[in-house]
Amino acid sequence: MTIPFDSPGVASEHTRILNALPHPVVVLDREGYFRFANSDAEQFFSAGMASLAKRRIQDFVPGDSPLFALIEQVRQQQGRISEYRVDLSSPRLGGERLVDLYVSNLPDEPDLVVVMIQLRSIAEKMDRQLTHRSAARSVTGLAAMLAHEIRNPLSGIKGAAQLLATSASDEDRGLTRLIQEESDRIVKLVDRMEVFSDQRPIERSAVNIHSVLEHVKMLGKSGFARNIKIAELYDPSLPAVLANRDQLVQVFLNLLKNAAEAVNGREGGEIRLSTAFKPGVRLSVPGTKDRVTLPLEFAVEDNGAGVPDDLRQHIFDPFVTTKPSGSGLGLALVAKIVGDHGGVIECESQPGHTIFRVLMPAWREGRTPDEHDLLVGTEI
Repeated sequence: MTIPFDSPGVASEHTRILNALPHPVVVLDREGYFRFANSDAEQFFSAGMASLAKRRIQDFVPGDSPLFALIEQVRQQQGRISEYRVDLSSPRLGGERLVDLYVSNLPDEPDLVVVMIQLRSIAEKMDRQLTHRSAARSVTGLAAMLAHEIRNPLSGIKGAAQLLATSASDEDRGLTRLIQEESDRIVKLVDRMEVFSDQRPIERSAVNIHSVLEHVKMLGKSGFARNIKIAELYDPSLPAVLANRDQLVQVFLNLLKNAAEAVNGREGGEIRLSTAFKPGVRLSVPGTKDRVTLPLEFAVEDNGAGVPDDLRQHIFDPFVTTKPSGSGLGLALVAKIVGDHGGVIECESQPGHTIFRVLMPAWREGRTPDEHDLLVGTEI
């Protein structure tokens, strides 16, 4: 039976079935106008059917998207096609939209095509997060080796340069000073990497995330973000987060500094700090039966140039950086700290909009940090 999509109310039974699907489903005519959208599709496009009926898919998806080639192919072959890992990201849809597409024709309606959109599983994000943690563990071993094998020889090199400086000419004294300065710079780099090898248990307690973000904002406004607008969108009812306050300051100070560098000198540059409660966020950990509840979401957004496509999937890996003088350890350390707290950090970026989201467990009154650790896999 063909569904008369242009007759509202006639196919209510079919509509209920399509609305029950956990994926966006739309029907498009030859001009790209929406003839039907189920409830998930209305959420995906952030518009009701009454509004979508006046719009075309081209209003939401860039014209060079693979989606249009799939639609055209289906119309020519009169069949069905699947395409995986298609990027539908656009300013109109907002945020990252990496999806699987299923496109089919309607045999009795040659001008119509059905498109089902399946969002990539959050488990894929968990896979990337575990990869980041694995990379951090690799740096842990490297840091321990560097601390032992490099710091001691550098001390000898710097001491020898200081002795040479006492009897060197003015010209040579400049060279000995250069040796000392470069030795100090390498030691500082080793010190930064040594943080990765710190395996001591984290001292955690109930932390008010808003006091952390306000502290970080104050630090930024007094220095690197002095001339940048920083907006806040906080949920005042948010419960405390189970964390180490000093380490959270380190995480968000790093994220704020990166955002400030991204918008620095850009007309209308702005950073937004936001917090939200996401009670439905329960992640399945790949390779296990564990399910982790991470209801607290903290975000740092900016309207800078964005992260290059070739770096986006590796931005939390050690030594990956877009800065000419950067070491590439800042975000790797951020990922390690968040991971050590049992949380997840993700980055979505496109030109003009970058957002770092940190998902973390909430604090429950009357439970110790150790008891919280035992709750992995249960509802918080």
